[in-house]
Amino acid sequence: MISSGIFTTASAATGGIAVTSVNLRAGPSTRYPVVTTLPSSASLKVYGCIADRSWCDISWGSMRGWVAASYIHVVYHGQTTVLTPAIVPVVGIATVAFSVTYWNTHYYAQPWHSQWDRYYGGGSRTVAAGCNDNGCGGAAVTRGPNGGGRAVVGGCGPERCAGASVTRGPRGNTVIRHGSFGRP
Repeated sequence: MISSGIFTTASAATGGIAVTSVNLRAGPSTRYPVVTTLPSSASLKVYGCIADRSWCDISWGSMRGWVAASYIHVVYHGQTTVLTPAIVPVVGIATVAFSVTYWNTHYYAQPWHSQWDRYYGGGSRTVAAGCNDNGCGGAAVTRGPNGGGRAVVGGCGPERCAGASVTRGPRGNTVIRHGSFGRP
């Protein structure tokens, strides 16, 4: 595992315990929706923490999400201790990045899944649209608060409609989606 600021996929989980009853969130901030509330002393697995080590990617049972590191105890030198920024690398917890891929993997069945821009946003949004005799078109750019963002473009011609989106996470990870369909 790498803890020098390079992002990696966590290969193993470290055992942990919830310090108190705490919200398991869909992203590393209180602005993300609550997936569930962990009970005090819940056993959990820590897969990694973001670069500043303030939030960690964990699982509790079949649920996956993010908890502020200060609400997690881990075993260090035979004793439980709060997961502080100094302890994270010492116990071998990887540095991981949060991205739309994580969101899509773990939250596709949630009612708020399609609202990635709402939660990840907080930056700026620009939208343009127009129509002519052949159809309609539009574009939107959302810039997230941490350097990520999403660009979406779409348009309709007399026979087909098409669209594409490019989502870039704050660490440069990119997801591209596109498609088209025939007009009725």
